[in-house]
Amino acid sequence: MKTDGIILDVDGTLWDATPVAADGYNDAIAARGMDSPHVTAGQLRGLFGRPIPAIADAVFPSLAPEERYALIGECIACQEKHLQKPQPDMLYPGVADTVRSLAAHIPLFIVSNCQAGYIEIFLEKSGLTPFIKDHLCPADTGLVKGPNIRLIMDRYQLKKPVYVGDIDADRVAAEEAGAAFCFASYGYGEAQRADYEIDTFADLLTLFLE
Repeated sequence: MKTDGIILDVDGTLWDATPVAADGYNDAIAARGMDSPHVTAGQLRGLFGRPIPAIADAVFPSLAPEERYALIGECIACQEKHLQKPQPDMLYPGVADTVRSLAAHIPLFIVSNCQAGYIEIFLEKSGLTPFIKDHLCPADTGLVKGPNIRLIMDRYQLKKPVYVGDIDADRVAAEEAGAAFCFASYGYGEAQRADYEIDTFADLLTLFLE
């Protein structure tokens, strides 16, 4: 048995919602009467996966901390409004079918550093709610990714879990938790090392079902 549970990242691993997110950020910035910064999808691809305060620090470095953290909350609220509208399919190719196939044999979970409600929006938009056994984010526990992976492992007594993510911070979180790391090379970033690597999400079927 290679694994008894697969824990998934969201952004850069399951979907790319950064164009929609950028529209939400820019709406919030404009609503404040600010001319800048203009946030791009490419910029957010380099930031998503970090804790929300770290994203605020990167996007709004010229603002006082209390102001930048208030503004990131407004950006997130606008982002969620955009995400809840009809959108083109944001899933990476093969994600929906692969999740359904994996879930028939291996428990699937989601752990992300996203804001409260984001995983639920992802599951609703993707139609994958029935296939994900549990999920955690910092708003649920007050903890970041590594400890939340560990919580899932302990909660479901996983002995050989794999965390699937697309940036080196995901690798660090998996190692902190004691999980194997599978690098999604098609995502937003790089990883120093990995126990497994996939070039498409469907490669998980070959790794863990065959």
